[in-house]
Amino acid sequence: MGMDVSPSAFSREDRARYRRKVRRCLDVFALMLDDFTFDADRPTTGLEIELNLIDPDCDPAMRNAEVLADIADPTFQTELGQFNLELNVPPRLIADNGFAAYEHQVRGALQHADERAQKSDARVVLIGTLPTLTQSHTILDNISTNPRYRLLNEQILGARGEDMELDIRGVERLRAWNDSIAPEAGCTSVQFHLQVAPEAFAAYWNAAQVISAPQVALGANSPFLFGRRLWDETRIALFEQATDTRPDELKAQGVRPRVWFGERWITSIFDLFEENVRYFPPLLPILEDEEPMEVLRAGGTPRLAELRLHNGTIYRWNRPVYDVMNGRPHLRVENRVLPAGPTVVDILANAAFYFGLVRAMAEADRPLWTQMTFSVAEENFHTAARDGIGARIWWPRLGEVSVTDLVCEVLLPLAHEGLDRFGVAPVHRDHLLGIIEARCRLRRNGAVWQSDMVRHLEDTRNFDRPTALREMLRRYSGHLHDNDPVHTWPIR
Repeated sequence: MGMDVSPSAFSREDRARYRRKVRRCLDVFALMLDDFTFDADRPTTGLEIELNLIDPDCDPAMRNAEVLADIADPTFQTELGQFNLELNVPPRLIADNGFAAYEHQVRGALQHADERAQKSDARVVLIGTLPTLTQSHTILDNISTNPRYRLLNEQILGARGEDMELDIRGVERLRAWNDSIAPEAGCTSVQFHLQVAPEAFAAYWNAAQVISAPQVALGANSPFLFGRRLWDETRIALFEQATDTRPDELKAQGVRPRVWFGERWITSIFDLFEENVRYFPPLLPILEDEEPMEVLRAGGTPRLAELRLHNGTIYRWNRPVYDVMNGRPHLRVENRVLPAGPTVVDILANAAFYFGLVRAMAEADRPLWTQMTFSVAEENFHTAARDGIGARIWWPRLGEVSVTDLVCEVLLPLAHEGLDRFGVAPVHRDHLLGIIEARCRLRRNGAVWQSDMVRHLEDTRNFDRPTALREMLRRYSGHLHDNDPVHTWPIR
């Protein structure tokens, strides 16, 4: 969904032609998986980081167009809300000092963006859900001006046929209705990309699904939405509901949601693209001129634009990616479960935990997903999003176990092993995984710090909730730029 599109009204014939084209792309993709050489020589990684803009009162700053113009860097792009930006970090290897290079690059880019944002009386903040966001901010007029977002909004609302309902029950309850997908702009995430060979893709995707629960429990950073204290990672529930194309009747019939954990372990990446075509009608039936079979027969590399665009409108928490770079195709697992922030070093600690753990599990002699039903993995995921670092989940041979015990006793040693296989320098491995261990030991992540700080301000300063959220976010923003990991932040 990174491509630009033009406003358009789609006819029934447009949709029929697009559906036929997507099926032809799928057939070509199947042939490529059997006979084509994919770029898989080195396990390249990548990061995408979504950002928020806040004004001097810590409210959302609807200024991304002017801020982007001042940044003048193509690695920054618009996102759904006018208070959102996205940083696309160039891919790299994490061997040796790769993580240190990531940190230097991301901090430099964010400092540049923040300096330029201040020209528009705004600041950049990394957080899962902006705590000062209110329903009055999530209106159609505040969606970014890029036509693709307005078009996507029209198609999702048209498919649903009624207003979007949010009903999230956590520590408190939120129930709200909206006439656009604008609340989705409250979901700001970090995405980890890992390039893998076709024959290894299923193992890596299955492994990523298994570890999504401990990932989100450790990295939760979204406890507030519209002034309510909800889930530790409210972003999960918000994203699932804010883009749901199904009215209640289709939910009751078991129609799959477009924000989807999935429903089974896979044996090939083809399984996921085939599910896309089988279960999901097209939202943006935009056709390209390429005829993929002709390109393949001529010895070229098909871009499969329609298949990729369709995949970009199905929001799996672990998404398959087919892409072409320098004329060579490659496959990636895109891990989408984590929120942005709290700091760059926290993001990289989460990345080290994910990359190390997913490799160790994918290459295990007895894969963990053969010992766990898919429905348990999905239940673990939502339990972790709701309860955060205090969650208890089910794990093979252990039964119900606290996430912190599971991580310290079982998963961190595996993450160490996986990072060693990537060739990560021990000093960076130990530093980043040490942050994960300290979070577990202190039971403090971004969601805990935000909640504790708001409670402290309400109890000791007699602040009402909106005032406490603004003051908490002001302090959060200061800590972010210091780049100290969140478990070290004080409550005072």
